[in-house]
Parts: sequence; C-alpha cells; structure tokens
Amino acid sequence: MATSSPQPDSRPSGLSGQGRTKETPVNEVPGVSQARDWSMRADIGQQLQFPREITTTSLWPDIVLWSAAAKSAMLIELTVPWEEGIHAAYEWKAAKYSDQVAECRELVHHHLPFRMIKNVDFHCESNNMAHRTIEITSKQLIVRRGQSFLLTLEMMQPFKNNDVLVLSVETGSAPSEVLGTRCNFGNPSPLYTSDARAIWNYSIDKSANLQLGIVTLSVSPPVDAPVGRYSLSARTTSDKKTLGTLVVLFNPWCSGDWVFLPDEQERQEYVMNEQGVIYYGTAGYPRPMDWVFGQFEEEMVDICLKMLDINPKHTRNPADDVSARCNPIYVGRVVSAMINSNGDQGVLLGRWHDNYVDGVRPTHWTGSVSILQHWYQNNCHPVKYGQCWVFAGVMCTVMRFLGIPCRVVTNFKSAHDKNSSLTIDEYYNEYGLRATGSQDSIWNFHVWVEGWMKRPDLKKEDKYDGWQVLDPTPQELSEGAFCCGPAPVAAIFLGDVDLKYDVPFVFSEVNADIVKWMVSAGGVKIKMHSNTSTVGQNISTKAVGFSIRNDITSNYKHKEGSTKERDAFKRALNRVNSGDDQEGKSRDETLKLEMKFEEAGKMLNGQDIKLSLNLRNKDRTNKTVSIRVTAQAMMYNGIPANNIQSTVQEKTLLPGQAEILPVQIPFSVYGKYTVSCDSVKVSAVAVNKQQEDDIYETETDIVLEDPKVSIKVLSEARLFKAMTMEVEFTNPLNVTLRNCSLTVIGCGLFKSDYIEGNTRELDPKSNLRLRITTTPYKAGLRTVVADFDCSAFRDVKGSCTVDVKA
Repeated sequence: MATSSPQPDSRPSGLSGQGRTKETPVNEVPGVSQARDWSMRADIGQQLQFPREITTTSLWPDIVLWSAAAKSAMLIELTVPWEEGIHAAYEWKAAKYSDQVAECRELVHHHLPFRMIKNVDFHCESNNMAHRTIEITSKQLIVRRGQSFLLTLEMMQPFKNNDVLVLSVETGSAPSEVLGTRCNFGNPSPLYTSDARAIWNYSIDKSANLQLGIVTLSVSPPVDAPVGRYSLSARTTSDKKTLGTLVVLFNPWCSGDWVFLPDEQERQEYVMNEQGVIYYGTAGYPRPMDWVFGQFEEEMVDICLKMLDINPKHTRNPADDVSARCNPIYVGRVVSAMINSNGDQGVLLGRWHDNYVDGVRPTHWTGSVSILQHWYQNNCHPVKYGQCWVFAGVMCTVMRFLGIPCRVVTNFKSAHDKNSSLTIDEYYNEYGLRATGSQDSIWNFHVWVEGWMKRPDLKKEDKYDGWQVLDPTPQELSEGAFCCGPAPVAAIFLGDVDLKYDVPFVFSEVNADIVKWMVSAGGVKIKMHSNTSTVGQNISTKAVGFSIRNDITSNYKHKEGSTKERDAFKRALNRVNSGDDQEGKSRDETLKLEMKFEEAGKMLNGQDIKLSLNLRNKDRTNKTVSIRVTAQAMMYNGIPANNIQSTVQEKTLLPGQAEILPVQIPFSVYGKYTVSCDSVKVSAVAVNKQQEDDIYETETDIVLEDPKVSIKVLSEARLFKAMTMEVEFTNPLNVTLRNCSLTVIGCGLFKSDYIEGNTRELDPKSNLRLRITTTPYKAGLRTVVADFDCSAFRDVKGSCTVDVKA
C-alpha cells in the first residue's frame, strides 16, 4: 500500500475503476470521503502482483487493503492532506480487515503503514497499589522511580518477541536524552549517546499472551528519573501511538534512590501518614496541635506539579529545571521557596501582626489541603496568611506527596541571627521593657521541616546524609531566594557551618549565645549578663506511630554546657569568621542576686495569671534593689505587641536571704490583649541602689491554655456510609461570647471544610453542642480537627481519631 497518484485522474494500472462497486459515503470517519469494496478477476490480481506499491501525492491520497488469496481489495479515498487523515482512515474498520492487513505487514517498505496497537491498559489500580499511590487515585498512573510497573498493549494481531516495539517517555517542554527528560527504549534497543541520562527499559511480562496480541510489559523507570508528569508513546514497525500520561515520584522504598529510608515504620510515618502533630507554646510547656497534611487528596497531583512548573528557576530555564528534578536536594530548595510568596508565585503570604481582615488568621488553619486548593484554584495567587507552622505544615504535605520523607520540627527558644554572628543581642530599657537596637530576636518557638535524603554534593562519603533542615518561612535570602536548606542536621551538630545550604543560620537558631543589655535613658549600654544555654530547647517532632512528642534536641547539639557542645560552638564561630568577642566566654557570669519566676499552677485562658518571683541574695553584703515587674503581650516571634502592666517595689535583702514576691495579672487586665497575641512575657529587672550598673534580669514566657473543644463519634464509621459526630464547647467566662464560628476538617472524611457559623453567641457558662453528618470516602484511621473561634478566644482547637471501616 502507498500514496495517491500525481494527477487525480491518473490512477495506477488496474485501479482505474474496473470492477469497482457503487460508491458508499462514510460520513462517520474524519478525513474519509468514500470507501469502496473491490472484487478483482484472477488475471487482474496476477497483473498487480500482490502486494503492490501504489504511489500517491498529498492531493489525492488513497489507502488500499487487499488479500492476494481472496483476490479482493478495499480502496479508501481521502480528501484531506495525508498527515491529517491517515490515522483516522486506519482506525476505520481496521478490525474487519485485519486479515488483509496482516498479509501485507511483512513488506513494510512497500506499502502504507497500518495501526497495530488497538488498546492500552495502564493497570492504574494495581500499579498504584504496588507503588503505594492508590491513596491518591485509581484513575491515573502514579509510580515511584526505580520500581517497575505493568503496561498492556492489545495488538491487532499476534505479536512476536522480535517484533519492533519502542516506547518513548518525555517530560517537560524541551525533552532531551542528555538531560534525562526523554528516553526511547525497547526493541530494537536504541543507541544512546555516552552522556544520555535516566535510561528506561522494559521486558515482556510473564502474564503476556503474545499469540492473542496481548503484550504486557514490565516497564522500569530509572532511579534517577526526574519527578513529574510524563507522556508515553509506542512505536511499532508501521505505527506510532500516544498511549497516555503518567506521574513519576521519588521512591523512599528503593535503595538506589537518594531519598531511600530503610525503616518501614518511618516510611509509613514520614511519607504515608496524612495526619500529624505540630508543637507550639513554650519550652517549658510544649503543646500539640493536630494538623491534616492530606498529601493524598486527588487534587494534590495537579497542585504539586503546578508548583514545580511555575517556580522562577523553571521560568528562567525550563529544560534545566525539569532535568534537575531528579535531585531531591534541588527539589527541596524549590519547594522551600515556593511555599512562601516572597519573590515568586508561592502559596502563602506571611504576616506577623494583628491585621488579617483581608484574609485568614494563621492560627485558624488546621490543615494544608484547603490552603493549597485555594492557591491553585485562584490562579496561583498567594493565600493570606501564614506563619511558621503553617508554612512548615504545607511544605510537609508537598514533600510527602513527591515521595521525600518529611517531618515537621519545632525548635523552642529559637534564635533569629540576622548577621550570622552566632550571638543574639537583646536590649532592655530601665523599666524592663524590650527596647529597639537589634534586629536579632528569640522566638518562643519556630517550626521548620526536615527532609530525608543523601548529600553526595558535599563529598564527605555519607557523613552528612539523613535528615536535612528545610525552612519555607521567609526570613533571609539564600542565593537570591527566600528559602532555607537543605542544611544537614549532622553538620549543625558538629558545628560544620561552612557547608551548603544555610548551615550558619540554622546553627544559630538552635545554639546561639544571648547577651542582654540595659540601655539607660541617655543611651548608655550596660551588659547585664550572657547566656549560652537558653537557645534551642526541647526540639520536638511527632513520634513514629504515636501522637506523642519525640524530643530530638540531641540530634542538633551535645548536652548544654558540655565540653563537646562548647567545642562545636567554637568550631562554628571560627568558620563563620565573625570576629565576635564571645568566643570562649564562660557560662552565665557568677550572679550575686539570683532571680527566677515560678508558676503557681496551670495557666488557663480566662483566669488570673499567678506567679511568684523567687529572690536570693548570694552576696556577702546587704542588697537594696529596685525591682520592676513588667508584663507584655507578645507575638510568638519575640516581637512585643502591647504593654499589659508594670509594677515596681524596693527590697533589702540580707546576705543569703531569700524572698518570694507574688505576681498576679488579672484576666480583666490581660484578656483584651491576648485575644490577638500568642503569649505573655513577664520580666523582672532588679537594679542595685548602691551600684546602678549592678543589674539583674529574669523572664518567663506564658502561653495560656485555651478551653477545650471535644469531638465525639456517635455512630459507626464505614466507608461511603453517612456517620454522625458531635462537637461540644463550654464557655468558661462570665461574659457572653460573640461572633462564634466552628470549622471542622478531616482528610478522607470531609471533601471540603465544614463551617458552622449559625451560632453567633454563647451565653456565660453555657454549652455549645453541634451534630455533624458526613460520609467517609477513605478507610483507615482518620483525624477530625475542629477550630472554634469567638470574641474572647481565637481559634480554640479540638480533635479526635475516627477508625473508618472498609
């Protein structure tokens, strides 16, 4: 078979119309104007010497199917250019004439090609099950690199082992073998250049039935394949067919992947778990906050891949960016930058003051899914607003979806060192209030993520492999972008701060020294004391398999005060070349007046704050001191918001004498300030009346515990069956709560956030009970998280676990 004659009426001999049947229009076939059955005499068949080449042009292309044995043929006449009509013509009645086509296929160079591939089966459900992506979807193929998957091609005829079948995969807008973003593989095996990367391969699976034309292939994506969406096509001797698309992810189950995590329980926690816990509060009272990651919600596929495709590096050089997605180090930095919107089309806009009227308060969020959906559905405009735990929670979702093991980590008493001096300077005025003068700060807590990956770029064998700090909160520029990491936790522990990426900054966050200064009214700075043990306390993450806190401080530094801890600090200080005079300074200077706050009991929001200030004169002489106790409403990042109250008194202490001073802050005084703030900082400054440069200071941070929101499951939870739960909240105050609203979310339980805003007021000491009905769409253990908001309490949380039976 071949193409149309040079002139429309100049047909090859023997095909000029002799023996044709009446023309029958075929309107349902695009590009085919008419088709004719043609019976020929034996002498005509001998004259044509079947199979016979027929030359054509694009003006009048014909397709001829014939059978030498039956002395019959079929002529299909096309009225559109060859390229537009040929494939549609072949699809038309291909099955009916498969016998005739089969007889011609051996002489592929002497006739037109014909379609061999009839159908394709991606086995989405079984493949996704094997690749642990079935939680995302069973409707599209999502596989992990370094692990084979099955693909079945149904041919028009029997298939032989040596038949030509070449598959092609491509990703990105400029696919290339050299960049590892395109690969042709199969039989015959293509000849690759020496610099080709990411070589795919396949083998015929034992489940294939070649005699029936059922060709089942075991396709293996290479362990260094870039992650992302691929197009897949197949070529036979006479046919090329686009088969469809698939998504390739990192594979922590594959030992050759840079993200390989050996422990199965950890893989289940750090890749597969859609629920988690983020810690907040203070070093003395770390508090859990349930967070729904939801990385396997179906829309996450498009959302996470869109995030990669609009990052600034992709805009500048699409080909290199897609190629670099084989590297989890590179991908981690891209995701870190794209979670915040500073300088790009990132997901979240950060805000750290109480003006959220045009968006959502950061404390309101309880999960990542609605944030990512809102960003994606609104043309990638940033979602308002986020703070560190929100940035980290969203990044953990994206990393787990992509297949990079990830966990959320909270560092209490976290330093923000603007100039990489490894020292935080804090300034106070004579009233004990934080004064301006330093861009450094100590946050009550700061949240980032750790991603698990190898670091061969550091060329120190496997010394720095494992957990890497990645921080999406926009704080400082890193190579021109607001991102941070990956910084090896092992390097932070050792004080090896001269390594990529951003190790000095993270080292300061967990191990900087603090120097506190008194600034007089005349601007004179007086050093009160230095402290080497405050920064980096109770570094916390959720335990594997349990919703309890796992303290990982020892991963970041040696025991505070130990020789090894000080050696690591000196090592880091030398490597940053700060020239700071703090190197080798002793622990806290010997203080002649000891001061410490002690809490009288659990601090509940809505009740008075009660503390005691414990004093002890450790000098050999009497001390008369002026003591000012100040309370400030604070943002969690160490920025004062409001002054609550300040008291001053004078005490004379004999040598060795101890004194206890009660401190009380009524709810009626602090309540209006803490609605929009995260904590209360209570500080005391004592000035020796006989020696004004003899100054002492102590402080404590108080995070008030909100009243509880309780959730009860009232009916059995079964997949795709309606179930009922009840949410309850009690107003502990003697005032009416106004502007009450309730938001409930749960991955696998609610397709979108459930919002109840009908109960606008709640009387003093009264209960709110709401019954909610939903239909679970995912089986297994699921977490429900509720957020209650009102005029006196902002974003009170509650949660429960639901076991959904299949």
